[in-house]
Amino acid sequence: MSKQAQADVIWNALFIERTPISEACRGVITMLVAFDLSTEVANRDLEGIRRFYRRFRDKGLAGTEEFCKMVYEVAGVNYSVMTNIPFDANEAAHWRPKRKEYPDRFRSALRVDPLLAGDRKAIETTLRVSGYDITIEGARQYLRDWCDTMKPEYMMASTPHNFVLQDDRSLSGVDTRGVNEEAMKQPFAFADVVSPDATCASSCDGGGDTVASIIDESSDFLSEVLMKVCEERDLPLALKIGAHRGINAKLRQAGDGVVAFADGNVLARLCSRFPKVRFLATFLSMNNQHEACVLASKFRNLHIYGCWWYCNVPSLIESITTLRVEMLGTSFTAQHSDARVLDQLVYKWAHSRAVIARVLSKEYSKMIESGWSPTRREVRRDIVRLFGGSYEEFMKKSLS
Repeated sequence: MSKQAQADVIWNALFIERTPISEACRGVITMLVAFDLSTEVANRDLEGIRRFYRRFRDKGLAGTEEFCKMVYEVAGVNYSVMTNIPFDANEAAHWRPKRKEYPDRFRSALRVDPLLAGDRKAIETTLRVSGYDITIEGARQYLRDWCDTMKPEYMMASTPHNFVLQDDRSLSGVDTRGVNEEAMKQPFAFADVVSPDATCASSCDGGGDTVASIIDESSDFLSEVLMKVCEERDLPLALKIGAHRGINAKLRQAGDGVVAFADGNVLARLCSRFPKVRFLATFLSMNNQHEACVLASKFRNLHIYGCWWYCNVPSLIESITTLRVEMLGTSFTAQHSDARVLDQLVYKWAHSRAVIARVLSKEYSKMIESGWSPTRREVRRDIVRLFGGSYEEFMKKSLS
């Protein structure tokens, strides 16, 4: 079935035969109306909507850039951080041999899942075919070179439901193998078959959050490679914690779920053992949100951000943001784009801002009742902090 035929089925099932009342469907409506397609939406005119998009597609690259600029302006977003997987063939072509220059609204994040998992065999294979020494220093140089190429905002990895760290284990010099061999076969997983010139696996599909890693605390690749380079380059490590991969394997990438409760102690140990590394973290389960706030109040090298994936719905955004304001004030980032499709920037930010505004209104009302009346300048300052200012302040924080 063609993409257009698939779209016809989805449109009919979710927007014609049923009312688009879910958050995801309502988001599509918000986005289309923001693009001045109210008439097409009112008339359920799918072909009219397609004509709008064809105007950009038919212009090729120029149309892509025009559409991208429009989306950012409509969404009111200054910049976003991309999840970049340099071992995906499609992505690597835009980084090597010559790095493509991107507009300032795009920043990069470098996926490092296999280094956390410590898969020695897979990493050594990659170093060998890429022409690096099969040593710890060779692995460090490999990571440094990709940092030079991508100039990432931070390192990044997502972790599964059985994300663990062991107590009282040596962090270096331990010969270990990976604990999640299937995860190593995914994009940015140091695959066995790597092109010497593009250094990427041809089978990679580029899924942004489909790679799950289990941190192997005893691996020297964690302590002597990843953490060393993070310290050396002053790069934070962003962790998305709590996805339960493949709960319905028949759905493939769409079959992931959420763990009821992820062990937050692993994050506490990372912050404690690597005090010179900044950690950005978000949890997928509601059950971890309180613990995350407590950890953020205890570790100066930890910053909590956003409402990720299944938490990115209005009712949960409201609950999570209220909790964070009550416990952390404005020392967190209220939301992140969490968009796998560019257009999602429009509705996710519009919906999130509306919810967060209600939360702040209630919190300011309570503060006024207690006897403190904020000025307009103070309110604006708080909003700037919650929507990026606190993050940028954290990124500049000295941990020496």
